Amino acid sequence: MTRIPETAGAGLELLTTREMGQADALTIEAGTPGHELMEAAGCAVADEVVRHSPDRGMVTVLCGPGNNGGDGFVAGRLLKEQGYTIKLALLGTVEGLKGDAAKMARLWEGDVEPLLPEILPEILKGADVVVDAIFGAGLTRAVEGVVARTIEAANACGAKIVSVDVPSGIDGTSGEVRGVAIQAASTVTFFRAKPGHLLLPGRLHCGEVRVADIGIPASVLESIAPKTFANSQALWQAYFPRPHAADHKYSRGHALIISGGPEATGAARLGARGALRIGAGLVTLAGSKEATAINAAHSTAVMIVSFSGAKGLAGILKDTRKNAILIGPGAGVGKETRDLTMTILKSKAACVLDADTLTSFEKSRAHLCAAICKRSAPVILTPHEGEFTRLFGESVAAGSKLERARAAAQTSGAIILLKGADTVIAHPDGRAAINDNAPPWTATAGSGDVLAGFAAGLLAQGMPAFEAACAAVWLHGEAADRLGPGLIAEDLSEILPELLRMLI
Repeated sequence: MTRIPETAGAGLELLTTREMGQADALTIEAGTPGHELMEAAGCAVADEVVRHSPDRGMVTVLCGPGNNGGDGFVAGRLLKEQGYTIKLALLGTVEGLKGDAAKMARLWEGDVEPLLPEILPEILKGADVVVDAIFGAGLTRAVEGVVARTIEAANACGAKIVSVDVPSGIDGTSGEVRGVAIQAASTVTFFRAKPGHLLLPGRLHCGEVRVADIGIPASVLESIAPKTFANSQALWQAYFPRPHAADHKYSRGHALIISGGPEATGAARLGARGALRIGAGLVTLAGSKEATAINAAHSTAVMIVSFSGAKGLAGILKDTRKNAILIGPGAGVGKETRDLTMTILKSKAACVLDADTLTSFEKSRAHLCAAICKRSAPVILTPHEGEFTRLFGESVAAGSKLERARAAAQTSGAIILLKGADTVIAHPDGRAAINDNAPPWTATAGSGDVLAGFAAGLLAQGMPAFEAACAAVWLHGEAADRLGPGLIAEDLSEILPELLRMLI
């Protein structure tokens, strides 16, 4: 599993193509020539090739007509100086290159083959490494014709592929495959990673992502003000609740978990256990008398209370010490769940709305969103793709996962935690984080219920909602990664003490 490195050079910010262009322009305006940035980029690519093939083998460099191609010319020149055998092919002509790419092409001392289908077998034959410098992060059109055939041939030739910026065929902002895409062993990108390195399916094409420092100062970010981030500890750790010697259980918050009916109590218990393990001082499971009898038989540290209908729940919520509420796991789809949810939204407690709650509002999204927007306490919605589509439908159907989550956050007024291998957490103010540490082992029944419990437990402790959602997602993925194959949902909470010791 590839993760963006957590280093000062890499940074948490993820830059779109437009934002990366701004970073380049601001650096050049401040006095650094563009050709120096290109030289540094090509040097980083050459270093990555050496890492894959230290024995000075044969390298094929595939250059495009833009600045990515210029990076390829630099890498080819530097590798040739180190004794590598270089074959270089260009999409277009040297005469057609412009600016810094043209300057770097003039420094290349060697043949430049035209990138044509008939030369592909010869130019790829015997290559130990292929440098993919055809297209960069800004690709928005479908790859066709000679480029599509080139990508297919490169993928099939057996050599390791090092991509420049993003694998050709991947949209660096959305992570979409534009027809066909390079399958890289590693990708060298510059200054900051791009959303397409983390979003699926783009992430699956990148291999190991390395973020190279090419001389762009971090100070340019003040002008760019990016709002997309890689989800990691550094994004939210300053907000993570840390117990103090004078704390007691009431000062650490009280999470209320709403149980489903007697045949569906397990999901809520998973959420309750997650909320308790992550640090909430008290956790109460509330449900019908029939559900309470079952929950009581399976719970020890989690408290149990019964109620009947929305009026009964309103009575429980009069105790304002219950400051975070989770409803949805095993709740059942229908009017009763809608009524309970609307009662909860009238309270002053932070809320996590999950699973059946979201589907219950499939035909009354506007009603739910209006209730969320009226309240001052935060709300986190935790849909998977199916629940997301049922709730938001065509209103936010277009765009990448990142764009859809942002649109849903703005529409609903809630923090959106759109689950998956590339979970996106989006705030109504435009901030968003993309998570990349979730292994496939999380795809098991009840895993999402535990995640919702983590979020509720952090809210109960007063953690800001966006950061709480980000932390819950990261801890959930990290727990699953450490547990590995064979994990079941119950395991995720039990490994938390090991992870919390790293944070607190």
